[in-house]
Order: sequence, then C-alpha cells, then structure tokens
Amino acid sequence: MKKFECHINIDRAINIVEALQIQCDLTVGEIKKAIDKGALWHSRGKTTQRCRRLKKKLHIDDKLHFYYDVDVLSQTPTPAILIADLSDYSVWYKPYGMLSQGSKWSDHCTVTRWAQKNLLPERPVFPVHRLDRAATGLILVAHSKSAARALSMMFEQNQVEKTYHIIVHGDHQQRPQPDTIDLAIDDKSARSHFLCLEHHQASNLSLLQVNIESGRKHQIRIHAASIGLPVVGDRLHGKAAELNQLNDADEPVDLQLCAVQLKFICPTNKTEQHFSLPIALHPQLAKLLD
Repeated sequence: MKKFECHINIDRAINIVEALQIQCDLTVGEIKKAIDKGALWHSRGKTTQRCRRLKKKLHIDDKLHFYYDVDVLSQTPTPAILIADLSDYSVWYKPYGMLSQGSKWSDHCTVTRWAQKNLLPERPVFPVHRLDRAATGLILVAHSKSAARALSMMFEQNQVEKTYHIIVHGDHQQRPQPDTIDLAIDDKSARSHFLCLEHHQASNLSLLQVNIESGRKHQIRIHAASIGLPVVGDRLHGKAAELNQLNDADEPVDLQLCAVQLKFICPTNKTEQHFSLPIALHPQLAKLLD
C-alpha cells in the first residue's frame, strides 16, 4: 500500500516490530526505515510521542500509531549547513525545501532531525522558531528543554533582531527609503521595514533588506505583494505573469527570501550573539539572472 495509517491497541506481551507486522503488509526492513524517519507514535495514558526506539518495552493498554506514506518517506532532505554550535543550541542554514517541523507522517526532512543525526556530540533537539518550507536562511535548534523555552520566549517577545534579504519584481527605488509597511495580517498588527540594496533595470528586479518587528505567517511575502512588488518565486502571493517572467526553463524559480542575520542577547549567558549567513548563501541578483 502506498499510503495508510494504523492504530494498534496493545493487549499482550509483544514488541513494536511484531505488532506492526501483524497489521501492515510491510517487510521488517520497511518498518524499521519508516520508524527511523519518524512514522511511528506511541501513546501511554495521556502522553503521545514520536517513537524511534525499536526495543521500547510496550505495556498493556499502550497504543501505537503508524503513519506510512511512500511519497513522504522517499523524500531526501537537502543538507543543512552548520553555522555555529554553542552547546545548548546550534545555528543552521536551512536550505530550500527543508522543513522547520515535521508532521505525523515523518520528520526526516526537518532541520531538527538533520541536526540530531549530524551534530557531534549527538544530543536532543527541540525546535525554537520556524521558516517557511520555501524560505532559506538562519534557524536556531535548541538542545535542551530549558534552552528551547528560553529561546522560544525570546522570539515570542520580539527580542530577536531578524534581517532578511529578498528579491522582488519591480523597482523599489521608487518608494521611500526605508519603506515601512504596517498592513495588518489576520487582524493582527504587523510591521516590516524594506530598504532597497540594488535594482537591475533590464529585468526590473530589486534586492531588498527587510527587518520585521512582528512575526506573522508569510508577513514579508504579504507586505511585499501589498505594495505591488511580490517576492520572486512566491507562488502563493505573486502573480502568474511575474512568476513566468524568469521561468523560461522547465525548473520553477525558488522563493527568493532568506534570513541572513540574527542578533539577540543569549538567554543563557547574557552575551550579545550576532550570526550572519555567508554571502555566497544570500539571494543575489547576478546569480538569479545567470
């Protein structure tokens, strides 16, 4: 079967693989690979957690939840790049297509799982904040529950200075510099500050620096589109004609939105931290047009 889910009530002494084999027409190897990629969840009492330990002892009245999707499990993540390791948390470059958080079907294409499997020494991982799947750039991964709480609170209280670079359709030089957008999103206040860094006249594309005071979903993309300068590659808020402008090849253009800097006071040691993405990983007009 290509996609299915099964929910198993444990009513006798049995191990995880045996319980799944009874319910699923899969080989032991297929079951183990799916579990390693995050397809299995375990419930005991009121607690349900993702489970990867094949030798975890099951109790009577436990439940197993197995979510199997060939299309999801066959996906291969583009490697994330380690920018800095500060023990309690690490800073990574999240590439296009990598997820900030997983689903019930898997988590193997998330930046947290990538960090867990590739960071030495190996340690627990906890998400702190998110970037859209189509966005790229700097993202933090916590390695303890206390660090995750402190860092997440820092983002929620807007104590992080976040700088993004985007490439948009149109000439942003014609607007005020800097350009502050106050358009509310989902009836919640949202403010973005745009500054034009470069304009390419022949293609009518502009490279902008963006700083945001709030963190609404798709805020930068919505604000850019609201002033008639949609982000290149934005298939949600852009216009079809503009999307096709750079799309002579069969491959669609990736979203040109990247988190290039993070600046904050570290909640654990109270020192100022400033992380910048290498220039080679920034959105660049010359690279895009080439």
